[in-house]
Amino acid sequence: MTRPVTTLDQRFSDPAATAIGWDETSKALESAGLFWISTVRADGRPHVTPLVAVWADSVLYFCTGEAEQKAINLSANPHVVLTTGCNGWEAGLDVMVEGDAVQVSDEDTLKRLATAWTTKWDGRWHFEVRDGSFRNPGSESPVPVFAVAPAKILAFTKGTFSHTRHVF
Repeated sequence: MTRPVTTLDQRFSDPAATAIGWDETSKALESAGLFWISTVRADGRPHVTPLVAVWADSVLYFCTGEAEQKAINLSANPHVVLTTGCNGWEAGLDVMVEGDAVQVSDEDTLKRLATAWTTKWDGRWHFEVRDGSFRNPGSESPVPVFAVAPAKILAFTKGTFSHTRHVF
C-alpha cells in the first residue's frame, strides 16, 4: 500500500499543533489491544461493540461469529468504523479507521492471521483455519474474518489537540 496523504485539519486543532505522522498512527494501530467497531443495523440504528483486531500490511483484520449482530449488519452494509485509543483528556492518541469490511477466505492469509492473533495476545486467542474461515479449537462453527482496507484514518491527539487526516 502506498503511504496516505496526511493533512492537519486546523479547524479542530490547536493553533500550534502539527499533524500526526503516518508511522506514529500505524504504530498505534499495530499495538492497540482493543478496538470498537461501529456497524449499522438493517433498520438504520447504529451498533457499537468492542473487539480485538490485527493491523497487518496496512489492513485492519477482525473476526466475529456468524450469528453476532456485527456479522448480521455486515451482510447488508459493509461500511464500518473501527476506533481505538484512550479515555484520557490530557494525553493520548485516538485513531478511527473508516472503510468497508470484506470477508477473507484465502487459507494462506487466514493461517498468517491466525498466527498473528496468537502472537499478539500471547496465546490467549487461538484459531484453527478450515474451509475459508477461523474455527475455535474443537468447534465446527465458522468464525468469519474480515479485512478493512482504510479509505480514511483520523488521528486525534489530546493535550496538544490535533486532528490529522490520512487519506488513501
